[in-house]
Amino acid sequence: MSNLAAKPHLFSTSPAERPIQLRADLTVLARDPLESRLVVVSWSLPILRIAGIQLRIHVTFLLLIGWLALGYYHAGGSAAATGRVLFVLVLFLCVVLHEFGHALAAKAYGINTPDITLLPIGGVARLERMPEEPKQELIIAIAGPLVNVIIAFCLYIAIGTRGAFDTATVERGDLLANLFAVNVGLVMFNLLPAFPMDGGRVLRALLAMRMSYARATQTAATIGQAFAFVFGFIGLFGNPLLLFIALFIYIGASQEAALAQMKDVSRGLPVSSVGRWRKRPLSRMRSMRCSPRRSTIFPWWTRTEMLRACLRGTI
Repeated sequence: MSNLAAKPHLFSTSPAERPIQLRADLTVLARDPLESRLVVVSWSLPILRIAGIQLRIHVTFLLLIGWLALGYYHAGGSAAATGRVLFVLVLFLCVVLHEFGHALAAKAYGINTPDITLLPIGGVARLERMPEEPKQELIIAIAGPLVNVIIAFCLYIAIGTRGAFDTATVERGDLLANLFAVNVGLVMFNLLPAFPMDGGRVLRALLAMRMSYARATQTAATIGQAFAFVFGFIGLFGNPLLLFIALFIYIGASQEAALAQMKDVSRGLPVSSVGRWRKRPLSRMRSMRCSPRRSTIFPWWTRTEMLRACLRGTI
């Protein structure tokens, strides 16, 4: 992918306005960057700052903890509620470490992570910008699951020092055994090629080494949407959480594909050319993958208006 920071472009934005989000178990997004940032931040509470990264908790996560505590209290009393809530909190600590894996890998390429937000369905690490090369995205995407692999390995060693490890250990509700099983499950689930999950981003990076970034994103997004339908179908007859994950993946894949298309369209268009856009040749429009139904871009339009118009095929 070309270096968008190398020269002023029509659709380049400041770091605060382009939150490309790498999810822990799921990853988002490509909607209007500034609107997305406001939605996530306005409903989240800052906890602490680690290595320059603001850790936040979304209010829906707090509601989840309260709902679980109440349900387990009615089912087994205060002891059961305390134990299960403690397990959920330790589990989300693993999710936070997963997100810090993404953040530290991105930092190695000069990409900062302003904040990490905990949601009921996982964590979201907001990167300032997308990696510039497919290899960089590959390393950043796989860094999160590798953290879970390390955690699972450490837990396996700790469990092994106490005795044999089998499925009965998990069924008895052993904390370390359950955390080991969940971390293994997170690794396997995250590496599914369901874009924009980590596995889908790994797939997109591998495809981008052989084809254009926009085409690779579209292919990965199509596969991700297929997984979303599968998760949604299973969720109808099993775990309702899969319905939310399916919706998350489908919307995230669609928005990522749209963002990649917009970046492909905007590449090479300096700000100074906006006011001079009037009657472009048809060949120029085709090279920009825009429709010739209207050949005028009004100079007072915002970047978002121009991007949306191009996606609608009206420029």
